[in-house]
Amino acid sequence: FFFSFLIQDSSKVYTTHVSYLEIYNECGYDLLDPRHEASRLEDLPKVTVMEDSDQNIHLKNLSLQQATNEEEALNLLFLGDTNRMIAETPMNQASTRSHCIFTIHISSKEPGSATIRRSKLHLVDLAGSERVAKTGVGGHLLTEAKYINLSLHYLEQVIIALAEKNRSHIPYRNSMMTSVLRDSLGGNCMTTMIATLSIDKRNIDESISTCRFAQRVALIKNEAVLNEEIDPRLIIVQLKKEIQELKDELALVTGKQRTSELSQEELLQLDELIETFLQDNDPDSTLDVGADMRKIKYCFIHVKQLMNHSRSPDKKLLSQHISEEKDINKEAREEELKKLRELLQQRDNEINILVNMLKKEKKIAQDALFQLKAASTGSTVLQQSLSINLEEGRSPSSSCSLKEAKDFSSSVHRLPLLSRQIGGKMSLGCQEAFEVFKRDHADSITIEDNKQVLKQR
Repeated sequence: FFFSFLIQDSSKVYTTHVSYLEIYNECGYDLLDPRHEASRLEDLPKVTVMEDSDQNIHLKNLSLQQATNEEEALNLLFLGDTNRMIAETPMNQASTRSHCIFTIHISSKEPGSATIRRSKLHLVDLAGSERVAKTGVGGHLLTEAKYINLSLHYLEQVIIALAEKNRSHIPYRNSMMTSVLRDSLGGNCMTTMIATLSIDKRNIDESISTCRFAQRVALIKNEAVLNEEIDPRLIIVQLKKEIQELKDELALVTGKQRTSELSQEELLQLDELIETFLQDNDPDSTLDVGADMRKIKYCFIHVKQLMNHSRSPDKKLLSQHISEEKDINKEAREEELKKLRELLQQRDNEINILVNMLKKEKKIAQDALFQLKAASTGSTVLQQSLSINLEEGRSPSSSCSLKEAKDFSSSVHRLPLLSRQIGGKMSLGCQEAFEVFKRDHADSITIEDNKQVLKQR
């Protein structure tokens, strides 16, 4: 009926193409592979869903086969059915294990018109849902049943969302089938569902579920409008034709055939008119070249060139003035650079002087530190010798040795301590220097304890 209607309608030129898509385990396959080399389903080209910036769906690797009549379309349909997945289950001897979408693409155009109308007719064959507990399938058939039931569940979610009012999000992307059928469910389309039921009494639950599913589909209401677009090739042809007609009308009015460029004679004539107009001192004089846009544009360009040429001496004076200013600025910059270099040399000299002073101070500090270390070393040696003498014996001569050692220790420490306390003046005696040492030393308490021990011994 469809192709017979297209043949009977002679007012338009129709073009029809068909495609056959199989969705098996959430993978798309092209059942109309033009190579005809596939012996298994896995050998068929895989179809992927792609979406552009305008949210239009495009199917990659899905071939379009032209069908000019009903016979060619049926042959393509039968060819795709031979590649479709079919298996035997306890509920159906030839159960289809996949969803298939047979699409007829139609384009129509009136002769001489630039408007093309496009439409698609999707014939969708859904695989039947199965209850695994009732069928008792396993293995590969169980995996297929899971994918079938899941895709039908996602389809039902989309249909429920479309039936609800004020629903902002429709879950089309949940499955491949809902993505492909986006335009046929909630887009610019008219949808018809044919539900097949099982009359067997034991399948009454599945039949009721199918009826409810069809009822939800019936709640979807869409308003379809014509898909029209303009063929750019036809628009170009029409514009060229219109331009030629306008040129012919203009030649008929003026009596001359107009070309895209002015002739040499016309250019010379325009130059004379422009020169006469510029030399005329009358403020009311006009430049009349007629109603020809080519001549008007040429006059504007020629006058602009003359104005630029007359301004060239002024430009030379301006450039000369700019060069003089550049020379003055250059001299000022050189003078400033010279002053900065002198200031930098002065700062370098000051830095060298400060560095030399710091080196001298550092050397003096190192010498003083060396003397202090030498004095500490002598005191340590003295204390060790005293402890050895105390351990060896307590003879009467030990007290004299202790007194001599103490006097020697005080004389060793006297020079650095005195220089630290009075700034290098040697006016204090040995006893005063020793008192100053005891008062300032960090271990003065320990020295007092050692003194008491020595007295007891």
